[in-house]
Amino acid sequence: MTTFWRLVTCCAVAVLLLNGCSAMITSATGGMAERLGQAMLDSDDPATVKSATPAYLILMDSLVMDAPDDPELLRGAASLYGAYAGVFVSEPPRRKRLSARALDYARRAACRWRASLCDLQTIPFAELAPRLAELGPDDVPFLYTLGSTWAGWIENNAGDWTVIAELPRVKAIMQRVVALNETWAHGNAHLYLGVMESLVPPAMGGKPDRARAHFEKAIALSGGRNLTARVMYARYYARLVFDRELYERELKAVLAADPHAPGLTLLNMLARQQAAELLAEADEYF
Repeated sequence: MTTFWRLVTCCAVAVLLLNGCSAMITSATGGMAERLGQAMLDSDDPATVKSATPAYLILMDSLVMDAPDDPELLRGAASLYGAYAGVFVSEPPRRKRLSARALDYARRAACRWRASLCDLQTIPFAELAPRLAELGPDDVPFLYTLGSTWAGWIENNAGDWTVIAELPRVKAIMQRVVALNETWAHGNAHLYLGVMESLVPPAMGGKPDRARAHFEKAIALSGGRNLTARVMYARYYARLVFDRELYERELKAVLAADPHAPGLTLLNMLARQQAAELLAEADEYF
C-alpha cells in the first residue's frame, strides 16, 4: 500500500468491518453478526481476513437486492466494500471499481437515512456547511461512512482533477464528524483531517500545526492503542516538516508495541507492516 488514501483506509478498517458486518446481517442472525465482526477485528492474521471477506461482499450484495432501501444495510455494504478495496486490493482497475461500489452504497445509505444528505456531491459548496450544521450525533455513522468511502474513491481517481476538486467536501464532512463525536471509529476522522492538512507544505501556505494536532488527538483518543495513528503521524507530518527524529521514534514505537488490542488487532498488524516498510525508506526522505 503506497498511496495515501489506502493508508488512511487502513486506519479505518476496524470500525468499517465491525459495523459493516453487523449492519449487514443483524436482522437475520442477531448477535452472530457482532461476534463475526469482532472476530475479524481481533484477528492477527490479515491474510485470513483477506481471503474470507469476498464471500461476505457477495452476501451483502444479495441482501441489498432484497432490501434496497434499508439505510443500515446499505451502510454496511459501503463499509465492507470500502475496507476491502482500500486495504486488500492492489490492482488499480479493481480497486477503482470496488471503491466506486462502496461510495454508491454510502450515498444511498446516507440519502435513505436523511433526505438532507441526498445530494452533498452536487449542491453548491456554499450550501454544504449549513446542511451539515443541521445534523446531530445520530447521523455520525452515516456521515463518517460517506466521508471515508468518498475519500477512497477520490484517491482511486486521482488523475481526474474534477474528482480531486471534491476533496474539500470530504474535509467538511470529517470536520462535522469531529464536531459531533470525535471518538467515533477510534478517532479516525482526525486521521483523515491530519492527512488532508498535510497535503500542502508550509512554503505553499500549508498549516502543519493543524495536521500535528489532528494526529496527536487521534493517538490520544485511542489511548495509544491505534498504531496506525502513529504510522500516519510519521508518514505525513514528520516527512512534511523533515523531522527524522519524530519519524523514526513513532515508527519504532509501533514495531515495539504489542499489536493485540480489542477491536484493533487486525488494524495494528497492518500498521506494523507499514512501519517496517517506512523505516526502511527513511534515507530516501531525510
